[in-house]
Amino acid sequence: MSETKDETNTHPPSLDAAPHLVDTDLPARLDRLPWGRFHTLIVVALGVTWLLDGLEVTLAGAVAGALRTSPALALTNAQIGIAGSAYIAGAVLGALGFGWLTDRLGRRKLFFVTLLLYVAATAATGLSWSFASFVAFRFLTGAGIGGEYTAINSTIQEFTPARVRGWTDLVINGTFWAGAALGAASSLVLLAPGVLPPDWGWRTCFFIGAALGVGILLMRMWVPESPRWLILRGHTAQAEAIVEEIERSIRVRGQAIASHAPARLQLHARHATPLREVWHTLIHTYRRRSLVGLTLMMAQAFCYNAIFFTYALVLTDFYAVPAASVGWYLLPFAAGNVLGPIVLGRAFDVLGRRVMISATYAVSGVLLALSGWAFAQGWLTTATQTIAWSVIFFFASAAASSAYLTVSETFPLEIRALAIAVFYAIGTLLGGVAGPALFGWLIDTGHRADVAIGYAIGAALMLVAAGVAARWGVAAERRSLESVAAPLSTARRDPP
Repeated sequence: MSETKDETNTHPPSLDAAPHLVDTDLPARLDRLPWGRFHTLIVVALGVTWLLDGLEVTLAGAVAGALRTSPALALTNAQIGIAGSAYIAGAVLGALGFGWLTDRLGRRKLFFVTLLLYVAATAATGLSWSFASFVAFRFLTGAGIGGEYTAINSTIQEFTPARVRGWTDLVINGTFWAGAALGAASSLVLLAPGVLPPDWGWRTCFFIGAALGVGILLMRMWVPESPRWLILRGHTAQAEAIVEEIERSIRVRGQAIASHAPARLQLHARHATPLREVWHTLIHTYRRRSLVGLTLMMAQAFCYNAIFFTYALVLTDFYAVPAASVGWYLLPFAAGNVLGPIVLGRAFDVLGRRVMISATYAVSGVLLALSGWAFAQGWLTTATQTIAWSVIFFFASAAASSAYLTVSETFPLEIRALAIAVFYAIGTLLGGVAGPALFGWLIDTGHRADVAIGYAIGAALMLVAAGVAARWGVAAERRSLESVAAPLSTARRDPP
């Protein structure tokens, strides 16, 4: 790979580039802001997407036993694995379609559309009447979540000050596990014998997700469009008004804003970016970054989705844990995943991206391999298996979050959402869709050694990703998005 070819910021001329030249300091003004109430509200209103995904993945695992005994569905282990893969396949296609629309139509429009799809589909999942309907609704739910990832990641990145972008992104992604804990706690109550009729406990679990989605929809009403996206489309007055309002809200609360003159950026406003320019940027201009993003996404997708869509089956089939009690074992599991990004997140901004990304992937891979060997030998109990998973995913949670951080901050403004979608989709398709189905099949064999093979594959992928990040990762810490990857439409940019 040529270093010069990979890192150059020259791009083919856009067929859709407009003649209007935008001269602005808005991106630099957003980066110099202190953390304020506005940023907290953005994180809550948008970052809660990961809570929903955590809820969905956890419910799918926690209700696995109930789905097998459901009078209406009576699913097999293999069918449960297929349903998990359908959810991931939906997320892949949803990310691609909605990611493309997010870059063309705006961040704000799409995070409403994707959330509405999620609400409708997850509510419909609770009304499933057959295996086919359950799989179809899980697919649509995944499409909504996949679209959320692209719209939300790009929006949060474009509002967050550069010096805390890494920690913020990791903590937000870590809220997936707050949703996981909520899903586990809900399953303990709703799946307990005698609480609800036999076929309504698992249905009510999915209705909880839909109810939360409606509440989140209302929270997002006040979130503005990304000023960075607006200036690219030539809507400078609207972007200026949004940034001025954010600055005013910070000053009103007594916080000081840096007085140094912000760097200016000149852009050629454009209405859209042709797909040929997108592919040229990903495959030629930034092909090394593309390799890093794809590898990180694929490794974490296999590791997470394979294990978490089937962890309930491992507990019930190999440790004889009652289906209604599975949630108890997920709570410490979720705690480790939440704490990982919180404890390790600051180091991604201080020690740097390459050091921390490679370290968290490597530690996760080694620990997963060791625990898989111990599982195959029959050395683990339900308690020690849960402890092992909790420790592994303390590091793996930060690693997985850093994959989303990497692809959302290392590609240009014009294609940020689609870049997130492409790498999430390809990585998830290769690592996530196959994972749950493979593990469902391995668990059905009833042999620990077969299941351990799946763990070994996940460990190997995490170690490969660690090596790729260490060798070719981008040092994006504390740098503006425009200095990490200059917009394709850049005419001139002052030195930062």
